Amino acid sequence: MGGPGDPPEGTPEGAPGGGEDEYRSVVFDESFVRAARLQEFSAEERMADHAPAVRRRPPLHRGLTRQLLALFVLIAFAFGTAIYMGVRHPYQSPAARQPVEPLRMTVIPLAPQIAVPGTADTDALYAHSPAAQFRLGAEGITLPASRRTAHFSDSQVVTALTTAKDYIVRSSLYPEVLTGDQVRPARVLIDPDQLDQFDESFSHPMADGRHAPTGWLVRFDPARVELADRKVRVQGTLQAAETDAATLEVTADHTFVYALRPSGADSKAAASLFTVRRELHFRFDREDLRLHQTQLIVSYVQAGPLSCTDDSTHHLRPLLAGQTARTGGPAGTDPYATGSATALCGTLATSAQPRV
Repeated sequence: MGGPGDPPEGTPEGAPGGGEDEYRSVVFDESFVRAARLQEFSAEERMADHAPAVRRRPPLHRGLTRQLLALFVLIAFAFGTAIYMGVRHPYQSPAARQPVEPLRMTVIPLAPQIAVPGTADTDALYAHSPAAQFRLGAEGITLPASRRTAHFSDSQVVTALTTAKDYIVRSSLYPEVLTGDQVRPARVLIDPDQLDQFDESFSHPMADGRHAPTGWLVRFDPARVELADRKVRVQGTLQAAETDAATLEVTADHTFVYALRPSGADSKAAASLFTVRRELHFRFDREDLRLHQTQLIVSYVQAGPLSCTDDSTHHLRPLLAGQTARTGGPAGTDPYATGSATALCGTLATSAQPRV
C-alpha cells in the first residue's frame, strides 16, 4: 500500500522505488493529477477575480450520478406506462355469458302396422326402401355454403356448422355409441354447463323430457340387436342463423336408416331396417366457438319400428324382422316426411318400410 505521498494508482511503471529517490515526493504522474481535489487557478484568473489560488474540483463520480438518474427516469417511465396500459388497455373485457338452457327432448316411438320386413341381403333392403338414394354415413351430413352474419364471420359460421356435424356423426353413426353404450365421443362436444344434465340422463334416466339418453344420442339395446351393416344411410339438412349479437344457432334435420339383426345372430339371419329422424337445435356463443363445443337445446326424435309399450328412454329396442307391435298409435307417421308428429306414440307408415 502506498504512503501519503504516493500517487493514487501506485508508483508509475519504470520509476525508481524505495526511499533512495530524493525527488520521489515531487514526481506526479497523470493519475495523481486527475485524482487531485484542488486545482490551482491560473495567474490571469487570480488577477481578474481576486479569487483564491486554488479551487475545488467536482467529484469524479458526476458521470455515474447522471447515469443513475437517467436509469431512474427510464424505470419510472416504464412503470408509469405499465400502469396506464393496465387501466386503459385496448382489449375489451369479455361479456358475461348468458345462462345455458337445459336440453328439451321428445322421443316418439313409431309402431309398425304390419310385420317388420326382413332379409339377409341388406343391400336389397336399402334398395327397396325410401333410403335407396341416401348417402353413406357422414357423407349424408353436408354443410351449406357458409355466409357471414352481422356479428359473426364466415369462419365462425363454419365452425358452428362443423361442430354441429361432428356431434351428429358421433351421436348417430359411431358403432361404439350405437351398440356399445359409449357416450364420451358425444359428451366431449357438449358445453360444460350442460354436462350435469348429460351425465344425470345416463346415470338416472327418466321420461321427463329432460333426462332420456335417447334424446342425446342414438343407442340400441346391445342385448337385443346389433348392426347388420355399418354403412348407415343418411339424408338431411343443416342451417345456421344468428339469433343475436352474441349467439349463433344451427338447426339440423336428418333421417338415419340402420340395418339391424338380433344380437349374436348368424350373418345369414334376416336383417331389417330401423329409421330414426332427429331434429336437433344447437346454440353457440363465442366461448363455444373458441372451444369447439356446443349447447344442445332441442332434440326431437321419431324412431321405428318400435313397440309403444317398450320403454325407449334408456335404449331404443327395435322390432326386428318378422316381429309385430303389440299396440299402435292413433295414426300413421312417416319419418321421411317433413311434418312434425305430435303424439307420444305413433304408428309407422307402411310406405316407410322396405318392400321385400
